[in-house]
Amino acid sequence: MRAYLDYNATTPVDPAVLEAMLPYLADDYGNASSIHSAGQRARAAVEAARESVAALLDAKPGEIVFTSGGTEADNLAVLGSVAASRSPATEGHPRKHVITTTIEHHAALHACQELEKRGAEVTYVPVGGDGVVDPDDIRRVLRPETILISVMHANNELGTIQPIEEIGRIAAGAGILLHCDAVQSAGKMPLSADALGVDLLSISAHKMYGPKGAGALYVRTGTRLEPLFRGGHHERDRRPGTENVPGIVGLGKAAEIAHARMAEDADRIRALRDRFEHSLLARIPNVRVNGDRERRASNTSNVTFSGAGGEALVIALDLQGVACSTGAACSSGAIEPSHVLLAIGLSHDDARSSLRFSLGRQTTADEIDGAMAVIPGAVERLRALSPRTIAPAAAPAPLSRA
Repeated sequence: MRAYLDYNATTPVDPAVLEAMLPYLADDYGNASSIHSAGQRARAAVEAARESVAALLDAKPGEIVFTSGGTEADNLAVLGSVAASRSPATEGHPRKHVITTTIEHHAALHACQELEKRGAEVTYVPVGGDGVVDPDDIRRVLRPETILISVMHANNELGTIQPIEEIGRIAAGAGILLHCDAVQSAGKMPLSADALGVDLLSISAHKMYGPKGAGALYVRTGTRLEPLFRGGHHERDRRPGTENVPGIVGLGKAAEIAHARMAEDADRIRALRDRFEHSLLARIPNVRVNGDRERRASNTSNVTFSGAGGEALVIALDLQGVACSTGAACSSGAIEPSHVLLAIGLSHDDARSSLRFSLGRQTTADEIDGAMAVIPGAVERLRALSPRTIAPAAAPAPLSRA
């Protein structure tokens, strides 16, 4: 039996999503910007998908901008909003200021680093050992020239949920834009752009049983945004380029399905994840689940197996039919340990000995039991080969706050 436990990396395309996409890969191949009937059929499909995505986010269809995925959505939000900023608060402060956290996805972190190259200042606010940022730490680093706060919703490695609503109130009170990377929470838990208080919010289709290469950015009405590309007037002048009609249709269908079955999926998956964690902790010594155990996505478990190298363990488990990861799929092959795990206080050794297990809609109890049949033995074998002494797993050391 194979157990796929890497849904945070990507999800299988739902059969209903594939069925919805197929006509736009074959007979209905029109360009959505063309005025003839073939183009208008494509346009109608794009706008129907826009309505479905808007419904998932409790937003208006006109506030949805289709992109090639979460990375582009993050970049458009961070780079585009800062480039377009013309706030009186920045008068006399040529070095615009942005606030983010140390555990963001690289799509947002690298966009912030690009801003620094362009002369902006960025404050990277640390998180606690639980993997959650303190809103007061955000408040303390506000400046008159701060124009954007970017904080993810559910962390892709830990699953921890950030207090976006409270951060939203802080941002609104200071007249600052708030961007939220919701790639790992969209479709897994209810999202309301208004309730969260965000101005910009990123999602990706392939994280919720849709196709790769499609995503969206919510842009609150009135929010200024400079496009990343130059070209046509697509997406209301915010994202030029011929629309990926099949991908957008797939995203819309995935959003529709997620909206309908979200609570049911979350409850079932949470029960399987908890069963998996309880079994790990009971059967394997010197194991720790990282991050806050309550404030997290229902499907994610990040576990440190002290003394067992993470990359070797991923390979060993894959050979026995269990697919998992050492962290973000985008960072596979990286020499450095996870920046997220280091940010919550893990040592380099423990960060390198940690795996992410993420469950999904197709995960079964038999898969969980099958994984548990091989994980303890794989950990034991790798520990026997490890040259270092295994210290009892302990909570990460407290981190200093910004």
